[in-house]
Amino acid sequence: MLVLNCSTKLLTLEKMLKSHFPESLKAETDNLDHYTNAYAVFYKDVRAYQQLLEDGDVINWDQVFQIQGLQSELYAVSKAVANAKLLDLDIKLASFKAVHFPPVSSVPDHNFLTGPFPRLTYLSVSEADLLNRTWSRGGNQQCLRYIAKLIACFPSVCVRDEKGNPVSWGITDQFATMCHGYTLPDHRRKGYSRLVALTLARKLQSRGFPSQGNVLDDNTASINLLKSVHAEFLPCRFHRLILTPAAFSRQAQL
Repeated sequence: MLVLNCSTKLLTLEKMLKSHFPESLKAETDNLDHYTNAYAVFYKDVRAYQQLLEDGDVINWDQVFQIQGLQSELYAVSKAVANAKLLDLDIKLASFKAVHFPPVSSVPDHNFLTGPFPRLTYLSVSEADLLNRTWSRGGNQQCLRYIAKLIACFPSVCVRDEKGNPVSWGITDQFATMCHGYTLPDHRRKGYSRLVALTLARKLQSRGFPSQGNVLDDNTASINLLKSVHAEFLPCRFHRLILTPAAFSRQAQL
């Protein structure tokens, strides 16, 4: 692996990477869209994260945004830096079990999908509204737009019924994290969630991505499913901060 320390070479690399971004992910124009206005941070020294936040050119503090990471100090450091900058922010923290899938070397068994339907396939952008309505984080226009981008740009898997409608699915976010695994209530306990999860994990692994996810502590059904496929529950936790400038919080209350 080549490590770049030259600022000129780093800028050149940045331009090259941006030129290969999907067009739909280049523009972040909605200051209320914390789904797209997102940062992922990984560090060994908490002081490095603090310096990152203190740098005036890294974070856009004037919009609603989220920060994801696996470090326990994420909230405390973010709050301290915001206070030092005299920023009036509402900071909400959500914490999850962090999960990693083992290698899925063979195609998951789907022989129980007899006949042409149910059928294992992938999602279409036109189905973003269904996912927006069924996601606990969804139900708004920003999320609808975000899900459409994820479906268009990143791997997804779904099971369709005899009418061609999705009844179980999983998608991937911009950080290669498996998310919004969901099965419609009338189609549960049929093995669809397990099939979708393993198929999506294998698809990500085949493309060189990690197969990772996160789950709430009280989501017993998903935890049991993950245990059944021998997913590894990491010793660290996944943390997500949503930071909202007070001006936007007041607008939401009007």
